[in-house]
Amino acid sequence: MEKPRIKNEDQYEALRDKGYSKEKSARIANTPNSGEKGGKAKKYEDWTKEELYSQAKNVGIDDRSKMNKEELIKALRNN
Repeated sequence: MEKPRIKNEDQYEALRDKGYSKEKSARIANTPNSGEKGGKAKKYEDWTKEELYSQAKNVGIDDRSKMNKEELIKALRNN
């Protein structure tokens, strides 16, 4: 069986060093904008539900279609 590919190995290893699980580290490191410099994003409370849903989809949150805006925010923050 072939080992799953990680798009951003450096970010994956940094997250593992911080204590993140293999699954969470891989999910974050494999997002389309992985490794891009951040700090300019608006607070989740200022996002639309559609934007939150899209982000939840990008990071692989299950059951997102059943969540309201507050639940999506909580899931994104705790993912």
